[in-house]
Amino acid sequence: MMFLTVGNELPFDRLVKTVDQWCGASKQHTVFGQIGSVGEEGYKPVHFEWEEFLSPQAYQDKCAEAELIIAHAGMGSIITALEVSKPVLIMARLAALEEHRNDHQVATADRFSQRKGVFVAEDEHILIEMLDEKSCRSGNMALEQIEPYAEERLIRTIRNFILS
Repeated sequence: MMFLTVGNELPFDRLVKTVDQWCGASKQHTVFGQIGSVGEEGYKPVHFEWEEFLSPQAYQDKCAEAELIIAHAGMGSIITALEVSKPVLIMARLAALEEHRNDHQVATADRFSQRKGVFVAEDEHILIEMLDEKSCRSGNMALEQIEPYAEERLIRTIRNFILS
């Protein structure tokens, strides 16, 4: 199962629609999506199961179950994927398309693009190409798991700054 998540602040119709179209064309993959509040006019997938929002426990369960996490380039989604040692395929929301206030997700995607197990799709066409490739869906990929807490070095640096 692949788990699609767009976070819980904004819908991301471009990502959801692309994954839905890919599911409809491939007919061989199971995807579950957490797609945010779609309202009356938002895109509602027809080729995979979805919910607008999941409880924190259900979200964690889907992440743990997934062979691949497909996500917006939000820090929470990326960090969660890395915490559970799952490959994550990300696509940034773009300010020019009015998907976000600015392009900070582009910078986030760029920053994480060199990390093992993080795959970045610059647009919908590349996203489909990457979904078709098996490399980002490999369950045998050795990923670096990150801890859910800040490194001691960071804590020490912040503590020293505050106390000085």
